[in-house]
Amino acid sequence: MIQVSNVGLRYGDRKLFEDVNIKFTPGNCYGLIGANGAGKSTFLKILSGDIEPQEGHVSMGKDERLSVLKQNHFEYDEFNVLDTVVMGNKRLWEVKAEKDAIYMKEEFSDEDGMRAAELEGEFADLNGWEAESEAATLLNGLGIGDELHYAQMADLEGSDKVKVLLAQALFGKPDVLLLDEPTNHLDLQAIKWLEEFLINFENTVIVVSHDRHFLNKVCTHIADLDFSKIQIYVGNYDFWYESSQLALKMAQDQNKKKEEKIKELQAFVARFSANASKSSQATSRKKMLDKIELEDIKPSSRKYPFINFQVGREIGNDVLTVDGLSASQEGEVLFKDIRFMMNKEDKIVLLGSPLAKTALMDILTEQRQADSGSFKWGVTTSQSYFENDHDKYFTGSEKSLVEWLRQYSPEDETESFLRGFLGRMLFSGEEVKKSPSVLSGGEKVRCMLSKMMLSNSNVLLLDEPTNHLDLESIQALNEGLIRFKGAMIFTSHDHQFIQTIANRVIEIQEDGSILDKQLTYDEFLEWKEAQGIK
Repeated sequence: MIQVSNVGLRYGDRKLFEDVNIKFTPGNCYGLIGANGAGKSTFLKILSGDIEPQEGHVSMGKDERLSVLKQNHFEYDEFNVLDTVVMGNKRLWEVKAEKDAIYMKEEFSDEDGMRAAELEGEFADLNGWEAESEAATLLNGLGIGDELHYAQMADLEGSDKVKVLLAQALFGKPDVLLLDEPTNHLDLQAIKWLEEFLINFENTVIVVSHDRHFLNKVCTHIADLDFSKIQIYVGNYDFWYESSQLALKMAQDQNKKKEEKIKELQAFVARFSANASKSSQATSRKKMLDKIELEDIKPSSRKYPFINFQVGREIGNDVLTVDGLSASQEGEVLFKDIRFMMNKEDKIVLLGSPLAKTALMDILTEQRQADSGSFKWGVTTSQSYFENDHDKYFTGSEKSLVEWLRQYSPEDETESFLRGFLGRMLFSGEEVKKSPSVLSGGEKVRCMLSKMMLSNSNVLLLDEPTNHLDLESIQALNEGLIRFKGAMIFTSHDHQFIQTIANRVIEIQEDGSILDKQLTYDEFLEWKEAQGIK
C-alpha cells in the first residue's frame, strides 16, 4: 500500500500537482495516464522518493519494500546479469555482500562468527537461498537465456539490458512496484510474459505505458492525471476512454434528461462489466463497475487531434503486384524472392525484423533499389508514405508550419485553410508560426500525418507511425485508419493498433521468406501457436 497525502509540486509558474490525495492498495494494478508533459514520470519519482514534493508527503506500510524500473542502462555494467537482478532487493544484496566478505577473511574471529550467524538468519528470512533461482526464472521469462546469466552487463545489447533491469524491478516480490514504460524494447513474447506476471502479482503496481493493449490486459484501475489532480477510475484504459467520451457528450448536451443519461450509463457499464467478467482479474472489478454512479464519470480535458484520411480517387481492383523481390544489407539477407498481390480491401501489417520491414517499404516507395525482382502499382493507385526516419523533412527548415504544410498541398490553399487544418492537429494560435526544425518528436509525427492527409492518396504506407505519439494521438490515429476507405501497408509494435486495423498479416521470416495470411493479428498469433511456429 502507498498513500499520497496533500502532495503538490510546481516548476516555476507551472503547477504540476496540487492537493493530490490518493491511496494505491494491494492486489490492484493502476495505469497512470495523462497528456504528454502532465507529469506522469515526475509523479512516479515522487512516489519512489527521487523527488521531494513541495507540499504533502508519501507514506508506505511498515517494513514494505518499493521497487522501481531503472532507466540508466549503464548503471550495472560492472556486474554480471544474475547479480544485477538480485540487487533489486537492496537489503538482501547488502546481507549477501557482508556475509561473503566475512567468510573471505583469512582470520575468522568469534565476533565474525556471531555476526555471520545473524546474517545467515536474515539471509534465510529474505529467501536468499532461492534468490538466484528466482532471478533465473524472471530472466528466462523475459527471454534472457541461461547462457547470458553470468555475462557482464556491459557486454549485453541494449534491448537485453532493458529486460535485465525489468527483471531486477520484479525480483523479490516487492510490496509496491513502479514501472515507467516497461514494454519499451520488449518483443511480443516478453510482453505476454510480463502481462501474465502482473495479472498474477498480488501486491501494488503503478505503471505508465503508451501501450493500450498492455494497459487493458493488466490494469484494474486507471489513475488519470488531469487538471493537476489524480482521479482513480475502476476498470482498464478502454473503459476510462469510453467513459470520458460519454461524460464529454453528456456535458455538451445539458438539455438531455437525466433519466436518459442514466440509462445510457447503465448500458455502457453493463457492457464493460460483461467483458470484465471474462478476465482473470475480473471478480472484484465487475462488482466495482456495477456500483458506478453518473457523478463518478467526468469529462477529460484531453485534446485529441482529428485524423481523417480522405480518398481522392476510388481504388481499382489492380493495386500492387510484388514479383520475386529480394534485398540485403551489409551481407545480411533481409528478404528473398518474396511474392504477393495486394487487394483493394487489404490493410496489411508487416511483421519481422525492423530492417527488413523498412527496406520493403522503402523499395515499394522507390526510396531504395531491390537487389532483384520487381513490383508494380495499379494505374488507379496513389501512394503516401510515412517514413520511420522522417527528420529529413524538418532539418534546416526555417519556414513557419503554415508554409511548411503549404508545399505539400495539391492545391494552393489559403492560409486560413492551412491554419484550420493545423488547428485540428492541435497546432493553434502562435504555434503555427513555429519553425519545423524545433518541433518535438510527437509534433513532427502529427505534421507528417497532416502531409499525408492533404495528399488524398488511396494507398497508405506507414512505418511505425505511433512512435513518439501520446495516448490521445495514438487513439485518434487508430480510429482514423479504421475509417480509411483505401488500402494500407503498415508496421507497428502496438498490439491494439494492429488488431483493430489489419485484416491481413505478412511476416518476414528469418530465412527471408514470408508468411502471408488473411487473418487478424490475434488470429494469426493463434494460428502460429497451433502450428508450433515461433
